[in-house]
Amino acid sequence: MEQQQHEQEQDHQQQEQQQQPPVEGGDDEEEIAAMKKRVAEMESEAAKLREMQATLDQQNENLREDKEEIDARSIFVGNVDYGASPEEIQAHFQSCGSINRVTILLDKFSGQPKGYAYVEFAEPSLVAQALVLNESVFRGRNLKVVPKRTNLPGMTRGRGRGAFRGGRGFRGAPRGYRGGYRGRGRGYAPY
Repeated sequence: MEQQQHEQEQDHQQQEQQQQPPVEGGDDEEEIAAMKKRVAEMESEAAKLREMQATLDQQNENLREDKEEIDARSIFVGNVDYGASPEEIQAHFQSCGSINRVTILLDKFSGQPKGYAYVEFAEPSLVAQALVLNESVFRGRNLKVVPKRTNLPGMTRGRGRGAFRGGRGFRGAPRGYRGGYRGRGRGYAPY
């Protein structure tokens, strides 16, 4: 019985070998031609990607220049009363010249004002006139007026990206531990 099964398996393997076409030199040439075609397609796609990247870089450069130009004619106004409206801030700075936009920044979670604003003027020369209003009183508070600075991506920490963010500080303290005496009322102390 085992011998019959063994013979059937051998017959089956021989039939499979006969069905496979013999390896010829023509197949290799076809494969090489197909590979060359794929390489050419990949190279043309890479060229398209480089072209798209160059277009995006140019657009980003234009946006950055526009942003720098807007920032050059804008001021930062700090210590703004939380109840102040953009119209009131515009009225306060109207003496400096034509104002394009007043933006009071809000906390994105609570919707409450953050206590500062940006004022964009029509001309960069008006910024110098607005700086005279530094320490002026608005709704009972002394305003802090300085030229708006342009944020440069990746320059926020001084050394670019990748500042230390490990789970333990450089002295080995667990993250979030501030040290010092904790005071009373912190859990169970048997003695």
